[in-house]
Amino acid sequence: MSLSRTPIASQRLRRHRRTKIIATLGPASSTTEIITRLFQTGADVFRLNFSHGSHEDHAARIASIREIEKRFDRPIGILADVQGPKLRVGRFAGGKVHLQTGQAFRLDLNPTPGDARRVNLPHPEIIAAAAINSHLLLDDGKLRLRVTHKRDDHLETEVIFGGPLSDRKGVNVPDVILPIPALTEKDRIDLDFALKAGVDYIGLSFVQRPEDVIEAKEIAAGRAWIMVKIEKPQALDNLDEIIRLSDAVMVARGDLGVELPPEEVPLAQKRIVRTARQMGKPVVVATQMLESMITAPAPTRAEASDVATAVFDGADAVMLSAETAAGQYPFEAVNIMDRIVARVEQDAGWRQITDAARPEPEGSASDAIASAARQVAHTIKAPAIAAFTDTGMTALRVARERPDCPILGLTPRDETARRLAVVWGVHAVVGQEIDSFTEATDQAREEARKENMAQPGEKIIVVAGVPFRQSGGTNMVHVAKV
Repeated sequence: MSLSRTPIASQRLRRHRRTKIIATLGPASSTTEIITRLFQTGADVFRLNFSHGSHEDHAARIASIREIEKRFDRPIGILADVQGPKLRVGRFAGGKVHLQTGQAFRLDLNPTPGDARRVNLPHPEIIAAAAINSHLLLDDGKLRLRVTHKRDDHLETEVIFGGPLSDRKGVNVPDVILPIPALTEKDRIDLDFALKAGVDYIGLSFVQRPEDVIEAKEIAAGRAWIMVKIEKPQALDNLDEIIRLSDAVMVARGDLGVELPPEEVPLAQKRIVRTARQMGKPVVVATQMLESMITAPAPTRAEASDVATAVFDGADAVMLSAETAAGQYPFEAVNIMDRIVARVEQDAGWRQITDAARPEPEGSASDAIASAARQVAHTIKAPAIAAFTDTGMTALRVARERPDCPILGLTPRDETARRLAVVWGVHAVVGQEIDSFTEATDQAREEARKENMAQPGEKIIVVAGVPFRQSGGTNMVHVAKV
């Protein structure tokens, strides 16, 4: 569906903040009316969680988003978050047991319902990969087991931290790389549906190795950006290569917080954001950002500080999960996140930190041009940088520089405009195909005025790659008077 270019003028929205907001849709946010209000309140991208809901549910939400997009003449990104492998214990004869700290407990391949001494672990790959003294975490880390003996068909463990354990609770194995692909058969079916439905990003779960990213990108074949979710400690061991291969990155603090010691999670978050920033890849900080707002109309002070920290660190986007998918206060959650982000970006300290953390340009003409554009814009106090981009790369390069002024991302492609919805500071607009430098300058002036980013007489910066209509490097920067 192409974006309309004839909206009702009062409906056109432009965010006056740089960091974007992702809102997850679910039972509390399924209708067109609710999704519209979430968009108006501040959501830039909507996440569809394929761990829940049917394809029919997701198709209806995608249709609603595209309807809203056309009505407001503003590209909206859609993130399809595929489930990934879910490792779980089997069932118990009584539905649940209580494991005592210090007791022995067996995990085996026997499908018979378990008891307080053993349970089925229907994942032979875990048994094969585990080693003596490696740990297994059950029920989101509430219980911890240590492997004491290993056989081909079972593991003997000691309960380090006990507690209640019921049917089908999750298993995490933080100490070893599991020989399990990131994409299950369910994921492949979901991926096929999502790509045909025209989503903009695929959230790739359970990434452990660069090969996981390569496989997903081969399946996507350019139809969507691959957003890798860093949620396994093993991914941190391969972080640079995983991010280099990806299109975008998510700091998925849920599972990461289960498998890493709590004191390591903030450091991991900062490392992931820093690495993504260095490579110019959009990075999202997610999970439990405003968790208390699932049931409360206001966040805790700690949660507000958590959102602010992600903004200070330089994240491209912050994400709401259950707060908007199943919470009682979805609009309030988006509203307060919008307010926190906007307030941080008004602070002089935020600009100082952002400037100090700016990565050095890489040794390419494209990065040199993007760096020069930022510097010229700063020097002449330009109200906007207009970046012409076919694939999104020129806009990404300019966003990596974190300029003082907004970035007007001009592209002839709907899909590129939608993908840029997650990128820091970019206000994407779908424009006409251009063939010459004169056409580019004229379009930049017109759109800058139309979007209220520049007034007559002001000077904007125009960045592009010439010749136009050819994928290649960014090689032109120009000052144009509106």
